Amino acid sequence: MTISSEIDPKLIEEILKFGRNVINAPRMVSSPDQIILDVTRHDVASGIDKTRLLHYRPLTEKRHATPLLISYAVINRFHILDIHPEKSWVRNLLRQGFDVYMLDWGTPTSMDKYLDFDDYVNGYMDSYVEHIKDESSVESVSLQGYCTGGTISAMYAALHPESVRNYVATAPVVDGWRDTTVISNLAKHMDVDKMVETIGNMPPEFMYYCFSVLKPFEQGVEKYVNFFRNIHDKRFVDNFLRVEKWLGDTPPIPGELFRQWIRDIYQRNLLARNKMHVGGVHVDLKRITMPMFIQIAVGDHLVSPECSMPLYAAVGSRDKTLRMYPTGHVGMIASSLSQKRVLPELGSWLAERS
Repeated sequence: MTISSEIDPKLIEEILKFGRNVINAPRMVSSPDQIILDVTRHDVASGIDKTRLLHYRPLTEKRHATPLLISYAVINRFHILDIHPEKSWVRNLLRQGFDVYMLDWGTPTSMDKYLDFDDYVNGYMDSYVEHIKDESSVESVSLQGYCTGGTISAMYAALHPESVRNYVATAPVVDGWRDTTVISNLAKHMDVDKMVETIGNMPPEFMYYCFSVLKPFEQGVEKYVNFFRNIHDKRFVDNFLRVEKWLGDTPPIPGELFRQWIRDIYQRNLLARNKMHVGGVHVDLKRITMPMFIQIAVGDHLVSPECSMPLYAAVGSRDKTLRMYPTGHVGMIASSLSQKRVLPELGSWLAERS
């Protein structure tokens, strides 16, 4: 038996083409920090410390009386929900006639290292909800929380149910013991007290490290191979750079908030076990009795479905809906799927209850 030593000419051409793309990349594309995001026009409705309440300007006639407040995660920035005009979560909801607000957690500094769940839930979020209620002349708002923002929103809905008309949980971090992600496994073995006492706020570099170990080959090699292969596709490159810009813009996390997050959510699993206290008050998830809509991504590598799903059974709501989508953590909120399926389903659900 003989083995041919000839190399496929098509493979050689593909390798040469890839090499040319790598060499020409610096003059063909901008760096992520040079990308200007086409964020939806908005006004700063209010501000407390480093945080801001953004109010988006309408794109059509308002059709729903109940305003919607979106609580983004404490990691990265809210821009992923408004990353591109064609994939904007915010613009889609505005086009459906909703009055949309966004909670921007800002950039904590060393003087904010003692901020904790109480500050975020009973301080910032409650103040902004009250502002929206006064500004819109309503008694309650619809509240959507994404990722860790979903966890904070769940605490708020349990502690202030009278102010929440509808609660939307998008990939919320709830059951730390059932979370199967790398982040969860890391968190369960952290000496978080020593980390916070030594470092203070968790710096962006630590979060970059956590993200890099989630899918090391995909995040460190594969995505860049795909980038150079598609460097002549302007649409692909534009989307790639926008997401890279978002990934590279991670604020610090207040030390005390980080300590509580790792210790109480992942290590002790207090929220899912109904033993969580915020500001000295028991966070009883059974007090979430308003209509609830849970959105879960099957391929989520940041918050596994097993981590989010227990919320469905834990709350006291009778009107509750759970939807699972064949996508990932970011794909659920910033993709063609989110525009064509996720948002229409959410908008229809919200419209009936707003």
